[in-house]
Amino acid sequence: MTSSEAGDREKVVSKLPPALQQDLKIRAAQHGTDIQHAVEAGIDAWRRLGGNLPTVDTGGAKPFATFLRSEQWNAFRADCSSRGLSLIQGLAQSVALWLETNPPPGVVRPEHPKRIITCNQKGGVGKTAVAAGTGEALAEDSNQLHPVRISKHFAAALSEPVDQPGSPLDYEDLPGLGLRVLLVDFDPQGHLTKQLGHTPLPIDGDSLTKHMAGEAKGDLGNLIVPIEDPRFGNRLHLLPACTDAFLLDVKLSGVRAREAALERALAAVEGHYDVIIIDCPPSLGLSMDAAAYYGRRREGEARGNSGILIIVQAEDSSADAYELLTSQIEDLRSDMHLELDYLGIVVNHYDARRGYIATSSLQAWLDIKDPRVVGVIGDLKEQKEAVRVKQPLLAYSPRCDQAVGMRALAREIS
Repeated sequence: MTSSEAGDREKVVSKLPPALQQDLKIRAAQHGTDIQHAVEAGIDAWRRLGGNLPTVDTGGAKPFATFLRSEQWNAFRADCSSRGLSLIQGLAQSVALWLETNPPPGVVRPEHPKRIITCNQKGGVGKTAVAAGTGEALAEDSNQLHPVRISKHFAAALSEPVDQPGSPLDYEDLPGLGLRVLLVDFDPQGHLTKQLGHTPLPIDGDSLTKHMAGEAKGDLGNLIVPIEDPRFGNRLHLLPACTDAFLLDVKLSGVRAREAALERALAAVEGHYDVIIIDCPPSLGLSMDAAAYYGRRREGEARGNSGILIIVQAEDSSADAYELLTSQIEDLRSDMHLELDYLGIVVNHYDARRGYIATSSLQAWLDIKDPRVVGVIGDLKEQKEAVRVKQPLLAYSPRCDQAVGMRALAREIS
């Protein structure tokens, strides 16, 4: 073990087993501290406890460096010598002790299930990709680290060419959010279902449409399927689409309290999830009313816990569609006296290389302060490739710029 002076601390260069180093990195991030303070606390605790701590297997140890207070480092060396331990063993015991006394924090679950309504009556803006990517980011393993665009740099990053190779964005490895997420494919085209590698439900069987129309043949929960990938555990599920949803508006026209039809249908499964994301069709019909109603703020629910997430592109036709959508939402708010929050705007498929139209359109979205822009997702090849191979983006390319942007978005609205 060697060291060099750095102010009142010394850079300590030693070795630790790779598994212990990884556990330390993850646990420090989970507790919102840095590695040097975690090691410092571990050494202090180790010194107070005295000898007779379990021996740590340091076979295969790899180089490890951190900074310790000079007086602590000198006392640590003396204690290791008096206990007949190598410095590597003493450090390993200290780190193991800190891990034992600082277990992983539990996932913070919302008091009310968070309901995210992803929508825009214009097709082709990428609602499905954003719905899927947000759900994947919310469900990632909380005991693993994943690259995230640092939110405090978000506003500054938007002034640069976003999500392009070499873009000067800052990233940080953070624990996953570990939430239980249900993705609801509410679009009869079934893009979300197909993109995630599943088959739409048969039209002669049970479906969400039939549950909303009072024609259910069984339990809605029996239709839900898991998105199987280790990074999501068993936390990410999908309610597949059925082409009978093309008839939904017709069926809803004869349903009592039709605006609440989606809420009634999902009530049977809602308690199993922390977040429910509705991937809406490109429509302004009765189905959109039902989705918006489902996202309203319920009694006792915090402002902004649930609501409308609008997906747009940095071009003029998205602005026209945005006006139509927000007019419908405002009418619904007024007619039914709803507290319906906007979670924000996501500018999808952004590419600054398209020139003035893209950059000026992005600026126009940024100029809207309510709702505000909460995410900018680049138009890169990884999303298209993930769709082609029918895999979740965050499983197919977990470190690509789009995946990093989805994680930042998930944290902005969670």
